[in-house]
Amino acid sequence: MTFDKNTYRIKDVGNVIKISMIVGILGLAVSFAGLLKNHEQFYHSYLVAFTFWTSIGLGGLFFTMLHHLTGSIWSVVIRRISEAAALTLPVMGILFIPILLNQHDLYHWSHHDAVAHDAILQMKAPYLNSMFFIIRSVVYFAIWTFLAIRLAQMSKKQDEESDNMIGLKMARFSAPGMIIFALTITFASFDWLMSLNPHWYSTIFGLYYYAGCVMGIFSFFTLTAIYLKRKGVLEGIVSVEHYHDFGKLMFTFMVFWTYMAFSQYLLIWYANLPEETVWYHQRGVGSWKTFSLVIVFGHFAIPFFALMTRAAKRSETWLIVMALWLLLFHWLDMYWNVMPTLHPEGVSFSWMDVTTMIGFAGVFKWAFWRRYSSQPVVPIHDPKLQSSINFVNI
Repeated sequence: MTFDKNTYRIKDVGNVIKISMIVGILGLAVSFAGLLKNHEQFYHSYLVAFTFWTSIGLGGLFFTMLHHLTGSIWSVVIRRISEAAALTLPVMGILFIPILLNQHDLYHWSHHDAVAHDAILQMKAPYLNSMFFIIRSVVYFAIWTFLAIRLAQMSKKQDEESDNMIGLKMARFSAPGMIIFALTITFASFDWLMSLNPHWYSTIFGLYYYAGCVMGIFSFFTLTAIYLKRKGVLEGIVSVEHYHDFGKLMFTFMVFWTYMAFSQYLLIWYANLPEETVWYHQRGVGSWKTFSLVIVFGHFAIPFFALMTRAAKRSETWLIVMALWLLLFHWLDMYWNVMPTLHPEGVSFSWMDVTTMIGFAGVFKWAFWRRYSSQPVVPIHDPKLQSSINFVNI
């Protein structure tokens, strides 16, 4: 990887883009071969990988808008990573087409005979029906794509024109964008994950998924920034002071995810209503009970103590370990949300769980690096850039 320090551009990204695409195509091709063997397993594995990698793109879009709204200084140096992550969302939208075309393998409410014999599904049919599901999903991705592309266009214009007013325009654009984002990510989580069990509902589920998205993007920031610095791209731009903030924010949103997860559980446990407790009961028997306990300790208890100290947040090696750890448990969380629908009797890992994740990872990295390497790695005419480079934690 060759970097030009004068223009802040990557002159030669190497084989990263090509290798990522090859890995993505091969991973998805092998996964689609499994479709012939077990189509239900394929679509459930596919949904886990889709919700995981889409969450990283959504986290990037959220952080980009948050950065503009708050006028943050420290995060200017990673804004282009955030923008590139958000611009993977159009690709994720294309990869969602197989799910739109094969809803029957995932969603019980998409079967007309099931709805005809279920009073609850009949009441929910005006919302939970195949055509409206497709329309909503198209609208979600259209909105996210518009937000991501428009912010990227204004960011590019700022580089070209050195107009300080563009920063204000991006902030003004992000204000209504954030509200729309909050609504769409909430309903998307309802549609894609919560409706797998159409009798169950939780009004806090949108925040639960959102918390995982943001925790995931900060883990992604950590790994990407450290990788780029070691390759000489962000050397002298990203420092241990920025790592410290990565660590703080990974810790913060890991705790926030835990708070959302526990709040959801506590309210349902306290009310003790059959139509609500059924979801947790399914995850509290057999090997799913053990899996649930693994998530409790792995997603909260261990990283809570591992990231608590200042030294932990300022260690490159330790942050890499914890970022990978949190991403692993974010994937396990998506698995825990999806797979009990297919395997209610207990945990049953499949090779398609691995190949779909590899396929999506390859495509995501291809889309990310293709965008990131096509522009300066930092917003060169952002008036706060030098202050961001010189940022020091207090």
